[in-house]
Amino acid sequence: MNTQVVCTSIDEVRANVDSIDREIVRLLAKRGGFVKQAARFKKTTDDVKAPQRVEQVITKVRTLAAEVGGNPEVTESVYRAMISAFISAELQEHADLASSR
Repeated sequence: MNTQVVCTSIDEVRANVDSIDREIVRLLAKRGGFVKQAARFKKTTDDVKAPQRVEQVITKVRTLAAEVGGNPEVTESVYRAMISAFISAELQEHADLASSR
């Protein structure tokens, strides 16, 4: 499933990576919007941290990575860092919501 573009120069590689980075950042912002909304539905900070959900997501993305020819270890590492950052943001959102009630 890996539809890799074959580049003929480092500039072409970088242009493709830059294009992907723009898409990733756009998708991170979209994901962040849903994470912010999720804080409204969670009653406790333990609900925000949701370690069982984290492991479900990790299992899912490792499988997806393998299916598309990606590296499951890299995917897991990136997702763990991303999830950690989103949990921190969601904890702050959760606290802000709690203090405004």
